[in-house]
Amino acid sequence: MRSGEPVITHPGIIQSVIENKIRIKILSQPACSTCHAKGICSVADMQEKIVEVPYLPDNKYKAGDEVIIYMEKTMGNKAVFYAYFLPFVILLITLIVMLNISHNEAIAGLTSLAVLIPYYFILFLQRDKIKKKFTFRIY
Repeated sequence: MRSGEPVITHPGIIQSVIENKIRIKILSQPACSTCHAKGICSVADMQEKIVEVPYLPDNKYKAGDEVIIYMEKTMGNKAVFYAYFLPFVILLITLIVMLNISHNEAIAGLTSLAVLIPYYFILFLQRDKIKKKFTFRIY
């Protein structure tokens, strides 16, 4: 981690250490977890997630260890850009163009949704390359 760089952190518990990766279980909470009514609803909204962290030769971690993992905040912003913002822009541009070409809302709507299929398929094909860029590290 570069000093002074904003990070996103999560506490977690190491589930397993296998070959070149460490699997860590984190408890993901929704943004509303800071709400005054969190005692009423947040238990139902909490989810366990498993993230993989690269195993480095000098690591001395074992299953059951409590750790804090982090990711640079810029990586989180890039993930939001590729997963939500860019597809929204593509959808909106396609919708506007198709409305001007076809003057049919149904065709424009279906076409703008259909354009997202190849977009997400390309992301799927690039998942290994993307996974290397968007990695968590142990604090």
